[in-house]
Amino acid sequence: MNLRLQLNQGLNMAMVLASAFAFWKLLSVIAMSNSPIVVVLSGSMEPAFQRGDILFLWNREEYLNVGDIVVYKIQDKEIPIVHRIVREHKVIEAEKPTKKKFNKLKKSKKVNNEVSKRQKLLTKGDNNERDDLPLYAYGQQYLDRSKDILGSVKGYVPKVGYVTILITENVYFKYAMVGILALSALIQDE
Repeated sequence: MNLRLQLNQGLNMAMVLASAFAFWKLLSVIAMSNSPIVVVLSGSMEPAFQRGDILFLWNREEYLNVGDIVVYKIQDKEIPIVHRIVREHKVIEAEKPTKKKFNKLKKSKKVNNEVSKRQKLLTKGDNNERDDLPLYAYGQQYLDRSKDILGSVKGYVPKVGYVTILITENVYFKYAMVGILALSALIQDE
């Protein structure tokens, strides 16, 4: 086989991969989420979402409402979870100013504590009988809006993500897909 043709095919493959990566990063920036697209892996949100549905996330709202469907990630666990918010708490905390901030405020004669609002959320799958408290990290009773939530669901495409589930759950399907891709790369003439 011609070396120039092989280099051209390799460059084309690298361009496809680089374009996919750039598109993913662009979506991440627009949606303000590390995972702007996720696949539903279980039936816990049926009938709203089925296994294999692809969800599009948006993480630009400051606060979420009870009833919103969110995707969250638990500390030290890999797989994100899609569930509905069933309860929320807004926690108002007074932040103690640092020494540098305090000296600055003292000079300007405004010595008061800054106030921050944090939102704590409790979630539950539509098809589950109980809330998600047993799923959370040890000692965690609520999800922190700013730390745990990847985004709220703004749209979905049914069943398209089922290929991802097949690849992760079925070893033979995974090897068959890799084999087909390798074979098509070898026999491709252009």
